[in-house]
Amino acid sequence: MRELLIGTGNAGKLNEYRALLARVPLRLLNLHDVGLAHLDVDESGDTVAANAQIKALAYAEASGLPTLADDTGLMVDALNGEPGVYAARYGGPGLTMPQRRARLLAKLAGLPDERRTARFTCAIVLADPRTGGSITVEGVCEGRIAHEEAEGEHGFGYDAIFIPVGYDIPWSRVPLDDKNRISHRGQAAQQIIPHLLRLAED
Repeated sequence: MRELLIGTGNAGKLNEYRALLARVPLRLLNLHDVGLAHLDVDESGDTVAANAQIKALAYAEASGLPTLADDTGLMVDALNGEPGVYAARYGGPGLTMPQRRARLLAKLAGLPDERRTARFTCAIVLADPRTGGSITVEGVCEGRIAHEEAEGEHGFGYDAIFIPVGYDIPWSRVPLDDKNRISHRGQAAQQIIPHLLRLAED
């Protein structure tokens, strides 16, 4: 079975990809599996697609394996698009993800639901080290920011404070099958699956 490197050391993200790509006959590896968890890639792009491509190409070159990498942005309308592509670094270095979520909630304190609109955008890039080429797909999920954090069994990052359209609970409490079907990453993954199936047949 051919191997596919998922360019992440995030266990939550890897578990999502294992579910999203369950029907793809590829063995999924993460950065720890191939000894690249230490590789520091400078995400200097100004869009999620640019950052995903930077990561995918770097990890593909370093590993010699076909590599899938993604980048996600959270755009909050009331904050003029913050945190945007800096979602994972929001508030500066040294903050934990709970602190980043708390910072975002504090900035929106007192705003009613209709002014808390936001969207997640995810770009997935598949890079092939044999050709140096790459494929990019994107998915978007509209929603709003909750008034407070809600713990749940699923999710990571900002999932505990993002309520997708059609729900009154955040991603962290949405059943995983539902999340994978309509989330920004789920939408992008569905678009990349045909390319992965072709890769598996090579």
